[in-house]
Amino acid sequence: QVQLVESGGGLVQPGGSLRLSCVASGFTFSIYAMLLYRQAPGKERELVASVSPFGGTTNYADSVKGRFTISRDNAKNTVYLQMSTLESEDTAVYFCKAGLGRTNYWGQGTQVTVSS
Repeated sequence: QVQLVESGGGLVQPGGSLRLSCVASGFTFSIYAMLLYRQAPGKERELVASVSPFGGTTNYADSVKGRFTISRDNAKNTVYLQMSTLESEDTAVYFCKAGLGRTNYWGQGTQVTVSS
């Protein structure tokens, strides 16, 4: 059974930091690209960051460059999103996705709220 379970979300003040984790099971994690998306209320889901199967290539949305860092640990079947200098505009539900060709698996999401 394929599962992607996100954790680490919560309420944080502007300027603060959070680290999201996404633990995968039920498929060969190491050969999948891993992607983090977010969806704010009333907005479309957007791609935030991605990392290649062995971690050699990362990409970021312009809105988070220099503030967010994506990484993965294939031994732990886990992808991480370190978020720093958080802004109110980062408030959203964050989802992880595993992608390989036409095969995509999604997690259920974790809420991140940036507010004072």
